[in-house]
Amino acid sequence: MPKAAQQQEVAVLSSSKHGLMYMTANDWTLIADKATRLQFKAGDYIIQQGKRTHGVYVLLKGMASLEIPSQESSPAINPGEVCGEISFLDELPATVSVIAKEPVEAYYLDRPTLQSLFELFPHMGSRFYHSLAYSLSRRLRELIGQAWVPKKE
Repeated sequence: MPKAAQQQEVAVLSSSKHGLMYMTANDWTLIADKATRLQFKAGDYIIQQGKRTHGVYVLLKGMASLEIPSQESSPAINPGEVCGEISFLDELPATVSVIAKEPVEAYYLDRPTLQSLFELFPHMGSRFYHSLAYSLSRRLRELIGQAWVPKKE
């Protein structure tokens, strides 16, 4: 991949409002070198509920949505955001499906690749897991929505 294109992708990943926010541009550059780049057409399943992901996906281009059976609306996943993180963390089948709503390009990061990076760069691993925790917390709060209102102290 040309260096300019990789720098543009790193900029998208680093600046995403709801992405892996604690990752640095250097982290993303290292990840971009090791990740598998995948493409999905509109309507393709990126993740299927009930199947293991064995890694995480980070969207580079396009939009996908979560298919949650108990929800009327489908939360969106945009460039810079991650999906597959629950299955990645607990090593169980995916809790929901993720479907490309338009053509999507994504990095796929499998567990062995991430583990080898984190062994070489432990602080990157710390930032990665901190970012996943933040992302999951934000999504849970969005799903709870109006059911949760913070108490004023």
